[in-house]
Amino acid sequence: MAKCVSLLCALLMLQVSRAYDGDAEEDLAPAIRQYSGDFLLQFQPVKRPMTTRLPDYSSLYESRTPIIRPQLNINSPFKKYLFKSETEKVRNHAENRLFVGLFNNVLPSTNAWGLLINPLVQNSISCTTSSGESGICTLGSVCSLYGGRLSGSCSFGRVCCINTVATCGGTVTLNNTYWQSPSTGVSASSTCALKIHTDATIAEQSRKPICQIRLDFITFATAQPTAGTCTDTFTVSGATTVAPTICGDNSGQHMYLDVPSSDISPNEVQLKFTFSSAVATRFWNVKIETLPCGATYLAPADCLQYFSAASGRVKSFNWQDVAGTATRQLNNQNYNICLRKELVSSQKANKMCVSVCAVTNGGDAFSITTPTSTSAANAAAAVVAATTDLANAQTALTNAQTALTAAQTTLATNQAALVAAQTALTTATDAVTAAQDVFDTAEAAVPVAQTALTDAQTEPLQLHQATLATAQADLAAAQAAVTDPANPTQAETDAITAAQAAVDTAQAAVDVAQTGADNAQTAVDAAQTNVDNAQTALASAQTAVSDAQTALTNAQTAATDAQTAVNTAQTAVDNAQADVVNAQGPVTAAQITVANAQVALTAAQTALTNAANSAAPLSGVGISTIVNGVNTATCLYDFLLIPGARDSTNAEADRFCGNALNPAITPVATSVQVCTSNKQVKMTYRTDGTENAVVAGANVLPAPADSGNVGFCLDYQEK
Repeated sequence: MAKCVSLLCALLMLQVSRAYDGDAEEDLAPAIRQYSGDFLLQFQPVKRPMTTRLPDYSSLYESRTPIIRPQLNINSPFKKYLFKSETEKVRNHAENRLFVGLFNNVLPSTNAWGLLINPLVQNSISCTTSSGESGICTLGSVCSLYGGRLSGSCSFGRVCCINTVATCGGTVTLNNTYWQSPSTGVSASSTCALKIHTDATIAEQSRKPICQIRLDFITFATAQPTAGTCTDTFTVSGATTVAPTICGDNSGQHMYLDVPSSDISPNEVQLKFTFSSAVATRFWNVKIETLPCGATYLAPADCLQYFSAASGRVKSFNWQDVAGTATRQLNNQNYNICLRKELVSSQKANKMCVSVCAVTNGGDAFSITTPTSTSAANAAAAVVAATTDLANAQTALTNAQTALTAAQTTLATNQAALVAAQTALTTATDAVTAAQDVFDTAEAAVPVAQTALTDAQTEPLQLHQATLATAQADLAAAQAAVTDPANPTQAETDAITAAQAAVDTAQAAVDVAQTGADNAQTAVDAAQTNVDNAQTALASAQTAVSDAQTALTNAQTAATDAQTAVNTAQTAVDNAQADVVNAQGPVTAAQITVANAQVALTAAQTALTNAANSAAPLSGVGISTIVNGVNTATCLYDFLLIPGARDSTNAEADRFCGNALNPAITPVATSVQVCTSNKQVKMTYRTDGTENAVVAGANVLPAPADSGNVGFCLDYQEK
């Protein structure tokens, strides 16, 4: 029995001597992974459900320090292997704290294997090389299987395996993976992305479900922002934590990303660099840690950054201690920075204090937006007002020019309508003239046809026939007057002879007339034809007269309508010309107003430059100020929120901006230490999307434009 106890003690001492590395708990116990090594040929991975938080403290903001640890009430470090009740499991979480030093938490309270035969011992335990790199303890064959680099050794024949990825477009599943920029460099106008896959069903993550990812930017350099807006961007997608877009210099910074538990569903988080066409130095080395659900070193919910040491330094992204006037503050930042209260001299810390860090290279430790209660701020407000006036004047000019353009368009339309109406009038007038000519011609043809008909019906044959009949009657009378036809008297003979001569003469005339009659008959026939033709022509002429009359009436109506249209179009043209003249006046006035507003803006900008050059950098707190009669925002769009912050005089403020950290209502040029007694210390850093001035609007307070802001660098200390 004594030999067994001695052997057990030796094993325990061996574990104690191996496990402690003097680092913080975050470095001691990152997310545990399980590899597909030779152990899996005989054993299946043990699923571990999400564990509850330790009951030592009420929240993760208040927990033990890595050095000064509270005493734990431990009756027997091995009783969890003897008692399996649910109530015992809860208490055994605290007892397992002992095995951070003994077995690096390889033996959870749900472990079903014996102490010496557990196949999961040393499976994927975190390790640190002499050069400071983090890796995992595993078999050399497993390290080679996953493409890792062997560096140093762990106990029980394991090696410290360093996993590095230096490509774009890959997917990683291993804890403590380093994502480095490609050795060939990165080109402008390109992207480089990496996916982090969490899935409890894969061998390397089956030990514990993953709930959080920590990114450590060992090195990080991309192009600087333009007026606060990143042209090179680093973005995170797929996490429940909303990470801001960052760029610039961020070496030494970190992010915590919450992800759905890998026991519930697989998940992929994408890290992506997008590079602009600008020439810049670009490189990175990002350490990726996958953190298990229920671990005490997880960042609290909604905390992009989490600091658990008793003192340290927190900086906004892209802050650097460098001289110059370039804007290093990034736009569209909105995230929380959480500080965990530890123990101070074995007592709970009751407040957290922050102060601006010391700068040695000409940098500015605190520069967030511009306060509005100084002469420079007054000048800035004047610039805002002048900018607003200029914008209003330009709007008025635009409206006037629009009205002028509309009037000119209407004038052109009406002028075109007038030309069309005049053309229609000319066409109608010509139609009236042509119809009148046709009517006059047809009307003149009627009497000519009637005369021709009369002439054709009247001939001399009838006269000569009448004369012949008379002569024949006289001859018959003379013959009848002879008493003795056998012996007519001389007188009777003379009378008969004279009558016969008259008959002959008349007959000759009749013959001549008959010839003339024959000729006349021919003429009559021709005349009859002419009469018929004339009759037809007369009817046609009468129809033509009627048609011409109708056409004339229509043409006269069209001409009247066309004249009316011309008159209407002329009136419209006259009115449009008047509108153009009237619209030109406001345009000219608006142009003068714009010119004056531009002059005023230039003067205000000059005054702002002079005031800014002569003014000392001052602090600002979360209030609004009346500047030049305008309620102007201070610390509304860009600010650092420190709830419950007070200085040594008990002056309190929670929202800070300007060029000094000071809760004083009246802006001052000196930064002071501020402390908060809030149990949970959560600072919020927020910037809007522009460095330009904010123009007043509905429910929008105006604010002056910013330039040269760099963000903040704060030292924190528990007390």
